[in-house]
Amino acid sequence: MEAHTPTQERRLPPIQQIAVAVLALIVIGGIYTAAHLPRHVPQGPTVALLAAAVVLLAVNISLLARIEGFAWKVFRLVGGWVFLAYLVIAGMLEYVFIYDHTRGSQLLILSLMLAVFAVDIPLLLGFSVARFQDPDA
Repeated sequence: MEAHTPTQERRLPPIQQIAVAVLALIVIGGIYTAAHLPRHVPQGPTVALLAAAVVLLAVNISLLARIEGFAWKVFRLVGGWVFLAYLVIAGMLEYVFIYDHTRGSQLLILSLMLAVFAVDIPLLLGFSVARFQDPDA
């Protein structure tokens, strides 16, 4: 039997595909919201998109946590720095929402969308790098 090499493809769950689906749902929700602002934004579609994104993100985290023989150190290193960068980005966007007088439930929905965004991208990039690393290194 051949030893595992870092470049050898292994069968992994569809982490990247699910992460991209989460990102697409968040972007669609953001575009839908922006298309209605500053008028009233119908919240049903936005909440549905956010809920679907949260469910997919939870599934993705669950699938990721079950991977054995994974380069967790590399995942944490890459994901941690990307998470820090996306916290700054999400913070700037949150400031823009508040500066533009977004209030109430709409601000809450947009803030939750930013939180999903700030978790999903580091997960995607951390996994994308770590999947090709030697887990024993």
